[in-house]
Amino acid sequence: MPGRRLVIKVTAGAEAPERCAQAFTVAATGVASGAEVSLWLTGEASWFALPGRAETFELAHSPPLVDLLDAVLAGGQVTLCTQCAARREIGADDLRAGIRIAGAQTFVEEVLAEDAQALVY
Repeated sequence: MPGRRLVIKVTAGAEAPERCAQAFTVAATGVASGAEVSLWLTGEASWFALPGRAETFELAHSPPLVDLLDAVLAGGQVTLCTQCAARREIGADDLRAGIRIAGAQTFVEEVLAEDAQALVY
């Protein structure tokens, strides 16, 4: 997958654990496969931008969410949606190291980039 861009938007959090874990698993697998991965945290997944939140997530037969997030942070980009952050009163100083806040324009630019594939969970 070198030279390929994978943009993943995860809207689900602890209320939909399988959908949430699938998004993080696909993102981490993309990084491991050599893809340029951008994982967007929106909706209830926004909470995973905060330190300690991914550590509390559990789903049977799934790798720990914190390990998947760490893998994406090590080899890709993780972004928290601007509006989602504002609705939850999350500021840049609140975020786990390596996560940025950006808005719809940035998301659209990433999705429309040449060789980009987008997935929404």
